[in-house]
Amino acid sequence: MDRIPVLSLGDVLLVSIQVDLEDQLAVRLQDDLSAQIVATGAHGVVIDISALDIVDSFIGRMLSTIASISRILDAETVVVGMRPAVAITLVELGLSLQGVRTALNLELGLRQLRGTRARDLFETGAQDEPPRDGLTPADGP
Repeated sequence: MDRIPVLSLGDVLLVSIQVDLEDQLAVRLQDDLSAQIVATGAHGVVIDISALDIVDSFIGRMLSTIASISRILDAETVVVGMRPAVAITLVELGLSLQGVRTALNLELGLRQLRGTRARDLFETGAQDEPPRDGLTPADGP
């Protein structure tokens, strides 16, 4: 396999890793995903690793790097489907995946991204609906 497909679901990109993630493939995924975030304006990335039986330190660092790059490009990353053996291996390798959010499955990962996006929009005042009190931000109290 030359590339791992990156699927677009609205403003979320979905990456489902179904093969052993060799180093070159991981680097190519990082580049492809970064380009897709910029091209689509995605605000979320879900990386499904449920098919991975094992990870090494390089792959663990790549997941962390991908999440960092995504965050700089205004997209939150959630890694879903991590098997217990993978989690144990990452901890034993001393890789806490700093800044990488996780969820048990795709549904929970998407829910996490939706919650984060809604909270961000509310906090920045970029909500689509007018405030419930009928006032716009320009009206003031």
